[in-house]
Amino acid sequence: MQRNVLEYLEATVRQKPEKTAYANEEMGITFREVYDYARAIGTFLGKEKVCKEPVLVFMRKHPSVIVAFYGIVYGGNYYVPIDEEMPKDRIRLIFEKLNPKAVICDETTKDMIPALNYKGKIFLYETIIKTVIQEDIIARIRDAAIDTDPIYIVFTSGSTGIPKGVVACHRSVIDYIENLSEVLQFNENTVFGNQTPLYVDACLKELYPTLKFGATTYLIPKSLFRFPVKLVEFLNQYKINTVCWVVSALTMISAFGALDKVIPKYLHTIAFGSEVFPIKQFNLWKQALPGARFFNLYGPTEATGMSCYYYVDRNFDLEEVMPVGRPFHNTEIILLDEQNKVPSPGGTGEICIRGTALTLGYYGDFDKTREAFIQNPLNTVYPELIYRTGDLGRYNERGELIFISRKDNQIKHMGHRIELGEIEMIVNNLDEVKAACCLFDENKKKIILYYVGSLKDSEIINKMKEKLPRYMLPNVIKSLEEMPLTPNGKINRLLLKESYTKGR
Repeated sequence: MQRNVLEYLEATVRQKPEKTAYANEEMGITFREVYDYARAIGTFLGKEKVCKEPVLVFMRKHPSVIVAFYGIVYGGNYYVPIDEEMPKDRIRLIFEKLNPKAVICDETTKDMIPALNYKGKIFLYETIIKTVIQEDIIARIRDAAIDTDPIYIVFTSGSTGIPKGVVACHRSVIDYIENLSEVLQFNENTVFGNQTPLYVDACLKELYPTLKFGATTYLIPKSLFRFPVKLVEFLNQYKINTVCWVVSALTMISAFGALDKVIPKYLHTIAFGSEVFPIKQFNLWKQALPGARFFNLYGPTEATGMSCYYYVDRNFDLEEVMPVGRPFHNTEIILLDEQNKVPSPGGTGEICIRGTALTLGYYGDFDKTREAFIQNPLNTVYPELIYRTGDLGRYNERGELIFISRKDNQIKHMGHRIELGEIEMIVNNLDEVKAACCLFDENKKKIILYYVGSLKDSEIINKMKEKLPRYMLPNVIKSLEEMPLTPNGKINRLLLKESYTKGR
C-alpha cells in the first residue's frame, strides 16, 4: 500500500530518468534531476534538524519550486508555497501565522525576506541542492513517516480576505490523484499545460500525475493569459494535450475570438472548474475541438482539490447549467437542508463531502476547523467527519449533481430569494458580452452587475427584461475594460466588492 507521494517519483525515475518532468519556456528538468535535487534538499533539512515543520517556499514560479516541494517532503516536513506576486500583506500574515523555522528562497526573492521581519533560517535553493545526499538520513525520515503526515499547507481566503491554512496529508493527496487520474485517463504521453499559480491546490492536478505516470508539465507564463492567440500558439509549440484550468482562462480564449485564428491542435483533454462555464463559451470550444474530451470538475481546497466530475456527453441549452456530475470513487456527496436533513428529491441543500480526500483542517485554528469539519449528522453511532462546503446543490432528473451557488450568493431581494448566478448566466449568454459578475450590496439592498462587452447599459437592461422578472434586474450596472481576476484566474469578486464600496 502506498503511504507517501514520493513513491510516485521513486517508481518513475527508475523507468524514465532522462525524460523531462517539468519545464517552462526557458528550461526543463528531468525526473533524475528532480529525484537527486529533492533528496539533496531532504538531506540538508535532516542535517539542519528541521523535521515535521512547515517550511515556506518563497520563490518565483519555476520548475525548481516543484523540486523544493518534494525536497521538503523528503526532509519529513510539509511545504507552504508563497510567491512574489502575492500581496505583501498576505505574505506577512502567512509568516506571522506559521512562524516557520525555515524558508527556502531563490536569487529573485531572498532580498524580500528582511522586510518581513523574519528571524528564522533562510536557505538558498541554488545552494542546498548541492548537498551531498545521505541515504541513511533519507531512509530514517521515511521509516518514521505515516500516510496521515501533512504534505502541504495551502492558504485560501475565500470571501473573507483573511487567509486560512488548509493542511493536507499524504493519504488525501494519493486518494485524489488516483481517482482523478482514472477519470481523466492520464498516461505517460500526457503533456500538461499548467495555468494556476503553484501556491494553490489546483496545481496538484498536474504535479503529482506527472510523477505517477512519467508525464510532462509545462508551466505557462502568466503574461500569455492576456494574449489569447499567443497562448494557443504556446500550447501548440509544446504539443500540450491536457489542460486543467479555471473557466475564466478558457473563456478568455473563446470570448476574444482566438479560436477563429488558431486551434490548440494537440488538446484532447480539457478539464475545468472553480466557476460556472457559460454554455455559449463552452460551445465555442466544443466546435473548435469536436474530438476532445471535456470534464467539469467541482471541489473545495478542504477536500484536497476536486471531489466531483462530469464528462460532458450531451449538448446543453444556453440557459442550462452544466452538472458537476458525480463524486470520485471513495468520496460521497451529502446534501443537507437547514435542519441537517436530506432534502426531498430535486430539493436544494448544502453540499457536504465525506471520504478520505478530506484534509486535516485549518492550521492553528481549531475553532474554524470545528465549524467546517463537523460530525456527520446522519450518523449517530460513531465519529465521522464531513466537510460543509458552503455551496448549494441539487440533483437533476438524471441523478447528476448540479452546483447552484455559494450560500452567500443566494440573496433575499424585494421579498424574493434570488441566485446571483442565474443573473450572470443570462448576461453571459448575450452575444456582445465577454464576461459578467453579479454582486449584492447588503446595506443598500442593491444588485450590482459588472460586465465586459460592447453593449450599453440600457441595452443590457432591455435584453435582461426579456429573460428575467423585474425583481432580478440589477440596480447598478458597470462596464469594465476587463474583468479583474485572482492569481488563480477566477473572477476577483472581493476586489469588485471593495471597489464598489469605495466608489459609492
